[in-house]
Amino acid sequence: MIEDANRIPAGSALHADLCIVGAGAAGIALALALQDSGLDVILLESGADRPDAAAQALYEGTVADARLHPPPDHYRVRRFGGSTTLWGGRCLPMDAIDFERRDYIAHSGWPIGLDDLLPYYPRANQLCEAGDFAYTVQTAFTRPVRPMIGGFDSDAFSTDTLERFSCPTDFGARYRRRLERGPVRVLLNANLTRLSGRSMAQSGASSQGEPIDSAQVRTLAGNHFTVQARGYVLAAGGLEVARLLLASPGANGRGLGNARDVVGRYYMSHIAGTLGAADLSRAGSVWHGYEISDEGIYCRRRLALRPQAQRALQVGNFIARLHHPRIPDPGHGSGILSALYLARPIVPYEYAKRLYGEAPGRGAMLAHLRNVVLDAPGTAAFLWNWLRRRTLAERKFPSIIMRPKNLRFSLDFHAEQEPNPSSRVKLGRAVDALGMPRIEIDWRYTERDVTTVQSALAALAQAFEQTGVGRLDYAPDQVEAEMTRYGAYGGHHIGTARMGTDPADSVVDAQCRLHEADNVYIASAAVFPTSSQANPTLTVVALALRLADHLRKTYGAPRATIGSQAR
Repeated sequence: MIEDANRIPAGSALHADLCIVGAGAAGIALALALQDSGLDVILLESGADRPDAAAQALYEGTVADARLHPPPDHYRVRRFGGSTTLWGGRCLPMDAIDFERRDYIAHSGWPIGLDDLLPYYPRANQLCEAGDFAYTVQTAFTRPVRPMIGGFDSDAFSTDTLERFSCPTDFGARYRRRLERGPVRVLLNANLTRLSGRSMAQSGASSQGEPIDSAQVRTLAGNHFTVQARGYVLAAGGLEVARLLLASPGANGRGLGNARDVVGRYYMSHIAGTLGAADLSRAGSVWHGYEISDEGIYCRRRLALRPQAQRALQVGNFIARLHHPRIPDPGHGSGILSALYLARPIVPYEYAKRLYGEAPGRGAMLAHLRNVVLDAPGTAAFLWNWLRRRTLAERKFPSIIMRPKNLRFSLDFHAEQEPNPSSRVKLGRAVDALGMPRIEIDWRYTERDVTTVQSALAALAQAFEQTGVGRLDYAPDQVEAEMTRYGAYGGHHIGTARMGTDPADSVVDAQCRLHEADNVYIASAAVFPTSSQANPTLTVVALALRLADHLRKTYGAPRATIGSQAR
């Protein structure tokens, strides 16, 4: 059932077995997985079904360096469905090496391994509507598939792993009816402002591991009530999880789970950028576009640095995609790319950021207009296909794919970021409309992050030469400038409440439970100890399904099979 929190009697206390905070990918996946559990579940969502400026403003905050990080209210959405109302739909699992402790990656290592998530990834794939859990060419296709780069066979890089794409699925719209008809009680416009225990409320301190017994909830319209539950799950994003924990007093007044000053630290995103010129004219063939899997899912291959190469180079995980030339430079001569650049004022910020860069002069603007005019037939054909396959299609074509006639591509790279305790989210002095402190973000990268990109690109250039498919030209001394051109990558807010066995450097245990409160859990990329090269959504959903199994056992309900959890 779905209700408006403004209609809850003011000052009342709601009771439940479990209280989930946040109705994005994690919260909705968790709620669906618990529908047949026999547990009384309340799901709190700050927003409603539609965008609301006042609710979105609760995400506002400050950043230490605006060049390196977008404003805190960008790339995340405070409404039913969360940031799945915005995401591009890219799905892929983490690699086994991402979970390992690597001596050359500081603060790496998960308390769980890939095998612990493999039982949950297939169901996560279904919830994300990304088809089968098949992420290699060999498992995803029964028909022969043309090679990505003909003649390229490297010990350092593979070309057979895939990215799969969701519709992209808006979890709020897609699963609203199922939640509306089910037993989970969903409250919209409900903002958690504090978690507290009885001794915390009385004295501001508690013994380690003492349970939380009250969630204070407020609405922007002025209503207020509490939810008293046996267990609580914070299913917000990595930035909001840190704020909610730090805004609750916790064991010693420094924030819930923050006795060791770990909450908000180790904040990661991904390192990304576009650079270089890959001349693949000597390759037997080149196909860098999308394939459609047997069940109708858009898939795309990429150049992935193999685990053994990562270890040999002592770098983080890294992938690269063949990409069209830099859009702001009209020298590409493409009417399509120039039209996209000229349309940047009406493109959403989250997707327009890479359309900005070098300030265009009058000459550059005229050159873009000339490209559009001279390439009018090609531009018109592209726009028609885009309308048919993207705008009007339920399963949308994922992105613009341009095939250069001369087979000279730029490289779009995406790399793991090393955990860094100095990269952090903390509370500021300013408060929002509910009286909660706003966040301050100080995102930082490390020398290892720069080395990962530099070494991986050098290895790729060598692989192109050795296999005879072409060459990669780039300026090694420009790598750091390029990888920081756009700063922290998009909405990937990772690591602020990391998982581990030692409370001295982690916030939750292997079951995603707070070390300091034995009935508070986190379902979010906030718990990732390392970022991988993979976009986080699929793994967030898999972790939520794994947590659902744990909550069933912990709170006494019969355990259902994994395959039936979210039906």
